[in-house]
Amino acid sequence: MTDKTHFGFQTVDKNDKQALVGEVFDSVASRYDVMNDLMSLGIHRIWKRITINQSGVRVGQCVLDLAGGTGDLAAKLSERAGDTGCVVLADINESMLSVGRDRMIDRGLVGNLQYTLANAEQLPFADNSFNCITMAFGLRNVTEKQQALESMFRVLKPGGRLLILEFSKPVLPLLSKAYDAYSFTALPALGKLVANDADSYRYLAESIRKHPDQQTLKGMLETAGFERCDYQNMTAGIVALHKGFKL
Repeated sequence: MTDKTHFGFQTVDKNDKQALVGEVFDSVASRYDVMNDLMSLGIHRIWKRITINQSGVRVGQCVLDLAGGTGDLAAKLSERAGDTGCVVLADINESMLSVGRDRMIDRGLVGNLQYTLANAEQLPFADNSFNCITMAFGLRNVTEKQQALESMFRVLKPGGRLLILEFSKPVLPLLSKAYDAYSFTALPALGKLVANDADSYRYLAESIRKHPDQQTLKGMLETAGFERCDYQNMTAGIVALHKGFKL
């Protein structure tokens, strides 16, 4: 019998999930940034700025931005790494990676940026390759999350850090109810209006609810080998920034 997993609130074969998620991001790639601003009222830019500020990336270092999509984090990381550093923008989805590459070229960011089509579960990099790994709003779409975390641990250099920015569980009950109402009504409506795709944004809302909560994800990082693991709730836990080190 084929193993099962979730695709939003649906139960699907594990072997099918990657393709289903791929269809979602093929559909939304061209409007992804506009929708991010609308969905979060621009607050996602603050969440990402905090992530960059906690990355500790310095000139000359190598960084992997996983599920880097349209390049919000990679652009800022590129500035920090400088001409002697390198930033690899990696994504499993070719449509998203293409949009990200085009955006970086349009902004003149070409010197230290590389682009790789990569599955987080089986990263195509040598052991101990990166000083820092970032992943913003991508882990919840990965089928085998624990395997992906172990893959990240393998390619991180000793002394390096992992930063995972992801939607999480609100800590205030009243906010949680309001957030649910917004996610399952306004979000698909916005998707239909702006991207002509309500179903993909309904999936995105569902995938957030199926993602491990703060403490569970912290435990998963520790199981993968990371130390000094911690998380910072932002916007009352709607989003959490998880951090772990390879010592």
